[in-house]
Amino acid sequence: MARILLLVELKGGNDGLNTLVPYADPKYRELRPGIGVAREKVIQLDENVALNGKLEPLMESWKAGDLAILQGVGYPYPNRSHFRSIEIWDTASASNQTLSEGWIAQAFSGAKLAKGVGVDCIVADTNALPSTGPALRTIVMQDAENFLRQANAVKPAAMGDGGNPALRHLLAVRQEINAAAAGLRDRLREAPAPAHEYGQEFLLGRQLDLATRIIASKAPVVAIKVALGGFDTHANQAQTHERLLAFLADSLATLRRNLIAADLWKDVVVMTYSEFGRRAKQNASGGTDHGTAAPQFVMGGGVKGGLHGAQPSLGDLQDGDLRHAVDFRNVFATVAQGCWGQQCDFGLRQVQKLGFLA
Repeated sequence: MARILLLVELKGGNDGLNTLVPYADPKYRELRPGIGVAREKVIQLDENVALNGKLEPLMESWKAGDLAILQGVGYPYPNRSHFRSIEIWDTASASNQTLSEGWIAQAFSGAKLAKGVGVDCIVADTNALPSTGPALRTIVMQDAENFLRQANAVKPAAMGDGGNPALRHLLAVRQEINAAAAGLRDRLREAPAPAHEYGQEFLLGRQLDLATRIIASKAPVVAIKVALGGFDTHANQAQTHERLLAFLADSLATLRRNLIAADLWKDVVVMTYSEFGRRAKQNASGGTDHGTAAPQFVMGGGVKGGLHGAQPSLGDLQDGDLRHAVDFRNVFATVAQGCWGQQCDFGLRQVQKLGFLA
């Protein structure tokens, strides 16, 4: 059975070393004397790495075996520009290649999708690039109530095409969009509200509430995308980063409880990603600059929990940055196969099957 991917973008470049902390490595303290997470403020996962203590709400998932942490995810010849690096991730391109089609759309190239509400992907934030392409029908919907109001206001087109093929096509597209909006509206109205409320400190809370309602509505979508911003921590990082991680962990833990309560946890794969990690060494402003590899979290009822990949060595940096251990395109290929049964190599000569999805 197909699973829905819930993609969580961490905008700005999440600091992987203060998320999954190499607490046992003395080099960590040398590189980060001011912003390193204190040993008593981490949750040990094994003899080498620990979670930032602010991620404690995720431990329920970790202990249940449905949280996978992919270590050292990145790509060759990394780009440190926010705009270019997120584009590389969103289109699964090589660093020297520019693609216009998103990686989720690429995975469905030539595939037949389920009929239903006429929507394949729903984006609850502003970046729809991962699902952009001719294979998928994507709706950007940041506010469910506003969407429902607009869907109610839509009236069917009564005008004729006057024998004009171009106008006929436009009217057909408009009719399809109207029908999709109406179908999704009806499903959302009938969907039960989440059992547990999401925090509202950041927009992610509202986005996850919408995502939960969409999943509960049984709309045949393949992916939903949400985002949490604020991770570009060049100065005074510690407090900002801890606040973001705490909200992320609490929100994902609430999502898990809601989907388990609705008996839908096995039908969803949650995956975080960010355009890059941060540099290994702290800067002079008590923050970190743009770096390279970082961990990803993957959660869901069909996820094989635990640590996957290898933690990059702090003793073998490349220009002051972490060397990646896992190419992110292998992660995407694993998700495309494990969620949707789609084979896609995303330009890799040989796809490395990763073992985080059952």
